[in-house]
Amino acid sequence: MSKITLLEKKLSTLRVQLKEHHLYKSLNDIEDVRLFMQEHVFAVWDFMSLLKALQQALTCTTLPWIPVVNPKTARFINEIVLGEETDLNELNEPKSHFEMYLDAMFQTGANTKQIASFISNLIDSGEIESSMKYLNIEKETKEFVSFTFEVVETKQPHIIAACFTFGREDLIPDMFLEIVKNTEKKYDVDYSKLTYYLNRHIELDGDEHGPLSLQMIEELCGNDEQKWDDVFYYAKVSLEKRINLWDGIERKLLIRKKATLN
Repeated sequence: MSKITLLEKKLSTLRVQLKEHHLYKSLNDIEDVRLFMQEHVFAVWDFMSLLKALQQALTCTTLPWIPVVNPKTARFINEIVLGEETDLNELNEPKSHFEMYLDAMFQTGANTKQIASFISNLIDSGEIESSMKYLNIEKETKEFVSFTFEVVETKQPHIIAACFTFGREDLIPDMFLEIVKNTEKKYDVDYSKLTYYLNRHIELDGDEHGPLSLQMIEELCGNDEQKWDDVFYYAKVSLEKRINLWDGIERKLLIRKKATLN
């Protein structure tokens, strides 16, 4: 059994737990989607720092330019950067997926005050922790972002790649599209920006990205047992942090539902 196959097997229980998370059963209407987006937007934002850290490590972003060690991996990373940082929205305008997500939040009526406050504070201070400190978001969301930057700060490509590959599988549930479509029909509203974002993500995260991500892990680790141990540890923690993020969002949804009933 190859090292990557063994690694996937060791992570399979956590991956199943994430894919079958009971949060999904709590998503019933557009208000649930709004609350989900208000927390999940932080994961959409910090994904870009993982990606840019990989771009810095695996492509040449300094002068003078020097040929990269593995052009195939470099191309893979650059393609994802192109798609995530400067994609085309439904109006054929260049925008990052984070900006598209914000546009979708505005259109659906989701609250963007917390993420806007965070970005504003970050621009002023450049400090992640202090910018998050007083935000009215779930503790699991803050812990998720903090862990992302702990990973980035290692400056170890195999560790960053582990979190990118195993902790960032796009798990926005398919039921989002059904909820959005049903709400549009029932209330005659337009949520085209969210529909476009979801469909675009499905299109970009096709069959090619998964295998290439695994190849990247294999190339970065080679026969170094310590690196494989690092990858397993950080992939495991990344999945646990994602599960915790879902736990926090589910708790927020249940609190709303209880308040509605009272």
